[in-house]
Amino acid sequence: MAPWQELAQWLIRGPAVLVRVAQVEGSGPREVGAWMAVDASGLLGTIGGGQLEHEAMAEARAGLAAGHVLRALRRVALGPSLGQCCGGVVHLEFEWLDASHVAGLRERLGGEAQWAPVALFGGGHVGRALVEVLARLPLCIHWVDSREEVFPAGLDPRVSTEHSEPVQGAVPGLAPGSRVLIMSFSHAEDLDILAACLKRWRERADLPFIGLIGSRTKWAKFQARLRERGFSDAELAAVHCPIGLPGITGKQPEVIAIAVAAQLLSLPGG
Repeated sequence: MAPWQELAQWLIRGPAVLVRVAQVEGSGPREVGAWMAVDASGLLGTIGGGQLEHEAMAEARAGLAAGHVLRALRRVALGPSLGQCCGGVVHLEFEWLDASHVAGLRERLGGEAQWAPVALFGGGHVGRALVEVLARLPLCIHWVDSREEVFPAGLDPRVSTEHSEPVQGAVPGLAPGSRVLIMSFSHAEDLDILAACLKRWRERADLPFIGLIGSRTKWAKFQARLRERGFSDAELAAVHCPIGLPGITGKQPEVIAIAVAAQLLSLPGG
């Protein structure tokens, strides 16, 4: 469940105070737009923790007790007033929320429009582990497989699924800017998906990352086959294989998932 959806459920039960980072001067613990919601007994989200969050939470709860926010804006110099080492100045915005605000929460707090799209081909062990990791990050995931009934129930709403046969038929419809991860159950499928991605990269150049799971030996064999299909060395250079941030070792699905997630986050705009 996305945080804005959990907040919507809160507001049906009762009011909350939204605390959002409105401006940061210098160094701060969180970026502009980071938020937390505070009700009488709970906390959702974070503006960075530490003394800043502690005092903001106390002020929000005082506002809840009073029936209104005590002030709409608060300027906090982290060093002089809180003794935090960040050294910057954070401007916090306080806002009263109740059930009347539920309808607009996704547009205001969801942030999906700014999240990078990820296209994941393959519903195996690594694919499932990756979805569990990526669904917690500011990414929108489109999950594709040629097999029916491979996707588990209860997926996060930001994960869309597609059964595509042939599986490479889904490539032309991917969102522009998609980071593509290829890890199907079949090397033949992997090759066809990769060829379709390279064809799209040749025509539109709108897939900024194409990653293929596998060893260097697998990639050497794939390169030979792709050259036979007419792809140039320059086009093959767009492919990342093996995938995953270098230095993270281990072949367990969860380890691979973390390494790939870290690699995606290291990309420009990731």
